[in-house]
Amino acid sequence: MNHPLVTAAELDATLTGGGAVRLLDVRWRLDRPDGRPAHREGHLPGAVYVDLDSELARHGEPVEGRHPLPDRADLQAAARRWGLRDGDAVVVYDDLGGQSAARAWWLLRASGIADVRLLDGGLAAWTDAGLPLEQGDAEVVPGDVTLGDDPWPVIDADAAAAWPGTGVLVDSRAAERYRGDVEPVDPRAGHVPGAVNLPTAGNLDSTGRFVDATALRARFEEAGVTPATPLAVYCGSGITAAHNALAATIAGFDPVLFAGSWSAWSNDPTRAVATGGRPG
Repeated sequence: MNHPLVTAAELDATLTGGGAVRLLDVRWRLDRPDGRPAHREGHLPGAVYVDLDSELARHGEPVEGRHPLPDRADLQAAARRWGLRDGDAVVVYDDLGGQSAARAWWLLRASGIADVRLLDGGLAAWTDAGLPLEQGDAEVVPGDVTLGDDPWPVIDADAAAAWPGTGVLVDSRAAERYRGDVEPVDPRAGHVPGAVNLPTAGNLDSTGRFVDATALRARFEEAGVTPATPLAVYCGSGITAAHNALAATIAGFDPVLFAGSWSAWSNDPTRAVATGGRPG
């Protein structure tokens, strides 16, 4: 597999050299979910906007979480709208340290796209390098990509409940949400009993780029992860957990995703909740 990250300089060299790369702009954030206005103000040349809420997720019941994974057929239809063709290389980016673009990286990689990478440092890395932006909407010729049908590497709430008995379950949210000090979005505060806390902010340096593989590996090892340890990650609604899945992959581990995450868990009153700074 290609390295999951690409630098702005590497991407520019590929594009300047005539390399065929499909660029996906996955700008989204909890307080501003629609990234289209920002996309139209300026995006990487040729980049297509991807709507995380409607194309990288679907609407479901509360116990499925706030961002259930999309149906495979719907994701394939969206990928064709973005212009993806079989064999294309794909680069995804955002303006949030990769926190939203990692969802696209995870989904496309899990669906059999062989060469999908995340632009390290995102939009800021591109503009800091003095590289140009485009305005408006990109013109797209629909693609014909066929996604694979292998099962996605996911677990459900029952598996998440049992996971700490044999592996490491990582909660990717900020420490105050993990502890249950605050809960701005979901019905109950706290974390899945037995989960350890590795906030995704720790994957990045002060410039918003990923720290190196050695540092990432040390983070996960400190949480008890080894190459032989089953590793599962979750967050609030399954979005930023993909950031930890990406970090773990760079570090040499093979994570699975609890896709429903805390939003699914906290909406089920039968599920126990742990609070405080320890796994519980």
